[in-house]
Amino acid sequence: MKRYLYFTGMILAGFFLALSLLTQAAETSVGETAPDFTLPDSNGKAHSLSGYKGKIVVLEWLNHGCPFVQKHYNSGNMQKLQKIYTDKGIIWFSVISSAPGKQGYMTPEEATEAVKQKKASPTGVLLDPEGTVGKLYGAKTTPHMFIINSDGVLVYNGGIDDIRSANPADIDKAKNYVQMALDELLAGKEVTVKTSQPYGCSVKYK
Repeated sequence: MKRYLYFTGMILAGFFLALSLLTQAAETSVGETAPDFTLPDSNGKAHSLSGYKGKIVVLEWLNHGCPFVQKHYNSGNMQKLQKIYTDKGIIWFSVISSAPGKQGYMTPEEATEAVKQKKASPTGVLLDPEGTVGKLYGAKTTPHMFIINSDGVLVYNGGIDDIRSANPADIDKAKNYVQMALDELLAGKEVTVKTSQPYGCSVKYK
């Protein structure tokens, strides 16, 4: 009986520790230091957020099977943003948190091939099949965008723009929050719009 109670207590302690960690992660918000992480890219190179201190970093949650993502990639909008800002020294990571067997999951080889086919220009495509980093940041949709300033502080969390549709015709009419925030950071200004409601497909977690 004592042994049973001991193991039950250990299980409950582990549960509450995990719950506490998840709560802490969920409470990470704009204005706080962005949680550090390490993930491999599609070429097998490991990237740690802390390794890019002094750089502006964009995290873009990605699922090529999602029509909202297709809106921005089939139109070339996402690739254009990637190219503009990586050319200016910004680090841009596309993050795939889809679990194996679920929509959007890609092997390293498939992710590398997709970059070529889509003519994308991220710094790298990070693979997060366990969903660890996605859950750490609270990524809810694809796309869901996060921007971290050169001090390692999360300064934007939300949608790519203000028109919640999968229609490419809406891109030119939309207010692009990511572009606005990055231009402000590059000009040494404070980000005006710090949060917005992300829209798209739900992240296909494990």
